[in-house]
Formats: sequence, C-alpha cells, structure tokens
Amino acid sequence: MIKIYYVPGTRAIRPVWLCEELGIPYHREDVSFEPEFRASPEWRSINPVGKVPAMTDGDLTMFESCAMVQVILDRYGNGQLEPEKGSNEHAIMQQWSWFAESTLARPAGEIVNHHRAFGDNSIPEVLSEMSGRVRLCLLAIDKAMADREFLIDHGLSVADINMGYSLDLANRYVPFDDLVHAKAYYDRLASRPAFQRAVA
Repeated sequence: MIKIYYVPGTRAIRPVWLCEELGIPYHREDVSFEPEFRASPEWRSINPVGKVPAMTDGDLTMFESCAMVQVILDRYGNGQLEPEKGSNEHAIMQQWSWFAESTLARPAGEIVNHHRAFGDNSIPEVLSEMSGRVRLCLLAIDKAMADREFLIDHGLSVADINMGYSLDLANRYVPFDDLVHAKAYYDRLASRPAFQRAVA
C-alpha cells in the first residue's frame, strides 16, 4: 500500500489529495515537523534534505511531491485526471504542474522560510521581492482562468491538484481576493471533498 509521510500544511497535501480523488487506498503517516526530527538520521534516510513529504510504495521511496503525484497517477490512475499522453492537452497539464511547483511555490515557500529563519527580524525588502514574484504568478493564473473551470479543457487534472496546493500556500502570505478568476478557481479547488479530506 502507498504510505505518505504527512505534516499538515505541507506539500504532502498533493499526493494525499490525489489518492482521495482517485479513491485508492493509502496510509497517511503523520510525522513531526520539528527540526530535530527532520535532521535525524532516520528521517534523512527517507528524505535526504529533511523536508516533508515522502512516500513509499512497495520497494519505492520518493521525496518530491509532484513526482509522487505523477507516479500515483501512472500506477493507479487508470486514465483518470489526465488527458491522453502525448497530446497537447497532456503537455499543457505538465506545464501547469511544473509552474505550480517551480514558479509559484518557490517564492511563496521562500516567504515561509524567511519568516522561520528571521522571525521578528524579517527583512521587508526580501519579503516584498518574494511577494512580487508570487503576485506575478497569480496574475498569470488569473488571466488563464478567465474563461475556464480548470487549467485544461479535459477537466480536473493533476495540474489542478499541484496548483491547488501552491495557491493554498500563496494565499497564506499574499492574499489575492482582488484577482477574481484566480480566487474563484482556488475556492473551487478548496471546496472539493477530496481536498477537504487531504487537509483534515
């Protein structure tokens, strides 16, 4: 059975959410986010940089959330939540999945890391620069979602799951209520029962 090592509010939401959408069995293993645990040899043997999540499936161990999502989909999706491989729609799905993590979640995550490292001594210029990068991404999403329900015409896909977590992270630090299309999209995703179970 799939085992997903989980901490609330982390990227572990993505693979758990996918399992919930697919209705497949999995085990959620809640772990500590304390620095001592994440620096322990036990945890570093699973995730070498001490982050969360990690996943095992049989003799496979993984530690990148978007890769976990793709592996779960490839192994257990049976064609759900993705268009035909090799199609243009599949390529756009991959584009938005990569955008969600490498372009949007990166500066949003750096805001989190900066607060964690500096606390009350946070540097306003750094936070402003990162917030600006998040905002640029949110503007792109707002434009893309002006006339659609999900990121691709196929309907809900793993791109939306990957993006949904990134929007959830961004919303904690760079609220975007004024971007009506992006906000409505985020609200649609966050209201899904599978998302609600993933964050519970």
